[in-house]
Amino acid sequence: MALHRYVKAPPNTRPPGQEIAGPPPVPSFRRRTAISYLFILAGLVILSWALWPIVSFTIFTAPTYVGVISPVPDRVSDTNVGSVLSPIVSAASTTEVVTDGPDYTNANVWFPTSPQKKVVSAVTAYTLSIPKLGINDALVIISGDDLNKSLIHYGGTGLPGQYGTAVIFGHSVLPQFYNPTNYKTIFSTLPTMKIGDEIFIRYDGVEYRYVVYEMTVTEANDLSPLAQRFDDSYVTLITCVPPGTYWKRLNVRARLERI
Repeated sequence: MALHRYVKAPPNTRPPGQEIAGPPPVPSFRRRTAISYLFILAGLVILSWALWPIVSFTIFTAPTYVGVISPVPDRVSDTNVGSVLSPIVSAASTTEVVTDGPDYTNANVWFPTSPQKKVVSAVTAYTLSIPKLGINDALVIISGDDLNKSLIHYGGTGLPGQYGTAVIFGHSVLPQFYNPTNYKTIFSTLPTMKIGDEIFIRYDGVEYRYVVYEMTVTEANDLSPLAQRFDDSYVTLITCVPPGTYWKRLNVRARLERI
């Protein structure tokens, strides 16, 4: 003889608002699974969004810099001019040791074995513009330190309009955060430049027009970007690549074009 009996409850016919209070319904297994997949998909999208600039630069952009032939003929052999280094390359290093890793917003840690010179000059700053990147009259400080506040002209390298190579450093982050007026991101899109693009520098009241003739990628400890050529006036723009990393250095080289 059965001790218990289950009887199907009649349908709820109460008017809306008079339902019997009870615990909220538990989401179904299918709904919980859908929510989980949604969070996983969102995470993958964010990860891909952050990694794509690095992957695309490594696979598609960086190989185009290998073996680039300059359309500008060399006027003096590389043995005599191209490999001549500025005196700063042989200067004794007094760089402070950073125990928590280098702070790349400080220009002095980029080449710790070749510290920049503190130049004493009537002109201590000038401006740089790159129309293609939307950079207008960016401040460049000669022998400066803080890349958060300006671009840095590496002390001891050539000056704009004069024989030699002006070496200019700029900070970069992921190109998604690029802002041409923010010095923390100002060179984030430098890898998009091409041979033939223009760079304008206003130094001591005179504007100079430089045209890009070569783009190369070097190791972080490679001193060749500091090399000086004295057959003409050059400028080299340097930032870290792949975008958002400090692994290597992009060097955009340009030559003065006379008007």
